[in-house]
Amino acid sequence: MTDPTLKKQVKDAINFRTAVRVYNDDKIPQDLLDIILDSAWQSPSSIGLEGWRFLVLENENLKKQLKEVAWGAQYQLETASHFILLLAEKNAWYDSQSVKDSLIRRGITDDNGFEQRLKTYKSFQLSDLAIHEGDDRALFDWTAKQTYIALGDMMITAAFLGIDSCPIEGFDYHAVNTILAENNIIDPKKEGVASMLSLGYRLRDPKHPKSRKPRESVITYIK
Repeated sequence: MTDPTLKKQVKDAINFRTAVRVYNDDKIPQDLLDIILDSAWQSPSSIGLEGWRFLVLENENLKKQLKEVAWGAQYQLETASHFILLLAEKNAWYDSQSVKDSLIRRGITDDNGFEQRLKTYKSFQLSDLAIHEGDDRALFDWTAKQTYIALGDMMITAAFLGIDSCPIEGFDYHAVNTILAENNIIDPKKEGVASMLSLGYRLRDPKHPKSRKPRESVITYIK
């Protein structure tokens, strides 16, 4: 049976987490930041691809550049203890080197098993996901949405540690990719920004209390 104390800690962390836009001056200790980043690193991904990178943005000049094109991150870029960019891989087709590397990483190296997995992934991408060969945007969208698993893991891990966060999509994606490419941070042919995350300690409680749809309207048991 689950320890009641642990259940309370889980509930408290869920209730604590809210989208914080303005942070105080306190910095997240490195050991706690490492735990948050490890939760992203250890997150699950479709077919075990790990088609992502997480950039911890510490360069103030780069922050200023991003602020000009990120309307949803104005206060966070100025006040957050740490700011993270989540990147998604491009061109992760079933027969790409990235997919093959993911199999090798998991110890699937025998010829029969290796080729069978690639065959399965081909059917998965082209048939199940209905991504047409050559539709690089649809493929990127598939990879990008996997980063949201890591995004969620980082936010709930932060909440357990008493650290606030805010996920951010309010920015010009093309402009952000251009800035990152011009600063030699990404190769835009290989990866692109999927979302952003700010981390820190809230300056004040949110103006409006957290509200959600009625629980019974979003959770349904099918018996």
